[in-house]
Amino acid sequence: MKVKLLSYTPEPEKLVATAAKLCYSSSDIESLRDGLTEDKISGFIDMLASIGHESVMEHVCFTFGVEGISRACSHQLVRHRIASYSQKSQRYVNENGFEFITPPAIEEVPEAKEEYDRVISEITESYEKLVKLLTDKHIEEFTAQGLDEKSARSKASKLANEDARFILPNACETKIVVTMNVRSLFNFFRHRCCNRAQWEIRAVANEMLRLCLEVAPHIFSHAGPSCVAEGKCPEGKMSCGKMKEVKEYFSAMKAK
Repeated sequence: MKVKLLSYTPEPEKLVATAAKLCYSSSDIESLRDGLTEDKISGFIDMLASIGHESVMEHVCFTFGVEGISRACSHQLVRHRIASYSQKSQRYVNENGFEFITPPAIEEVPEAKEEYDRVISEITESYEKLVKLLTDKHIEEFTAQGLDEKSARSKASKLANEDARFILPNACETKIVVTMNVRSLFNFFRHRCCNRAQWEIRAVANEMLRLCLEVAPHIFSHAGPSCVAEGKCPEGKMSCGKMKEVKEYFSAMKAK
């Protein structure tokens, strides 16, 4: 798994503080912005967090490149709707010899790993066979319609991928570019940094938070799973029961 911060709104903390101060001031925007020191910015962000004024966080966006995750993980990621996503297509990109993700629990059991690899190998072989059969079928159809061989093959391969992908597993590796505003990131971290989240997307979320902290430490000092961000666990009987350990983990992350 690889997570990289590709881009972010310049001077994110200063922008948030400027937008927030504007709500309570008759001064012009440039004057508000120029009057902000680092201490004033951090103090204002702390105040915003204490009163739950998160709308001003929407002015700041972060864009991440995520690679080496499974389709099972990306399906969870795109459920976070206030965001923008661009993902490697299984329709336009051929998946012959596709990379796949193996869950750690399966890696730890030799017999399970052997069975897992066997099934993946069978799917890979079947996928490649389907692509060839469907490509040949469509080439024949397109050449009969008068297309030259090169054009027919190009068009046929896309149609073949489109249908052959139906047998690809959730384990299939994918790549995705994600853009979220800070308010959406807060929500994402509350849900996905939690121990109750699936292991893979939790690892992605934790790394995204670590990268955000490098750029905007004051803003994201208030981010994390619910037990960290809100001081309480909303999971009830389904709680992991490790609030102390979780808080220590994120405190250490934010101290770096």
